[in-house]
Amino acid sequence: MAALMHRTALVFALAGGGAACAVALLTTASIVGRVGWSAPIAGDVELTQFGTALCISLCLPWCQLRSANIIVDFFTARASSRVQRRLDALGALLLSVMMALLAWRTAAGAVAVREAHETSMILGLPMWAVYAVLAPGFALTVVVALRQAWAAWRGQTWPEVSA
Repeated sequence: MAALMHRTALVFALAGGGAACAVALLTTASIVGRVGWSAPIAGDVELTQFGTALCISLCLPWCQLRSANIIVDFFTARASSRVQRRLDALGALLLSVMMALLAWRTAAGAVAVREAHETSMILGLPMWAVYAVLAPGFALTVVVALRQAWAAWRGQTWPEVSA
């Protein structure tokens, strides 16, 4: 299970990195077009928004798996390792709840937006697809965070947890 979670998070992160590269290339091409020929790429802002949201959603599981999210430990630096592990478990549990809500609402939003036939303003892209591709990254983050919370609560170090 851990190996599958690791591989899936890695594939998601690579896809998220690909989305970030695509956004960077799109932005560069649009700026060059705007400056050089007074012809930016139509819908570049829409595509940048979609690509950035996708990148964030897909990279979250890997960041959580590697314990690479920002942690403010100023107040807990002098606490015992047991207290720190319990707080790490609580933080991972709270993150999993938040990500579960995001996964649920983006999936529900995708269904609602599809039924409403909503499209983007400039390119006319179906908005439901944008919502739908965000949910898997959030859902995988839930699984990773729950596994980390369980390991931290039991005083174990999960293979990717640095706590």
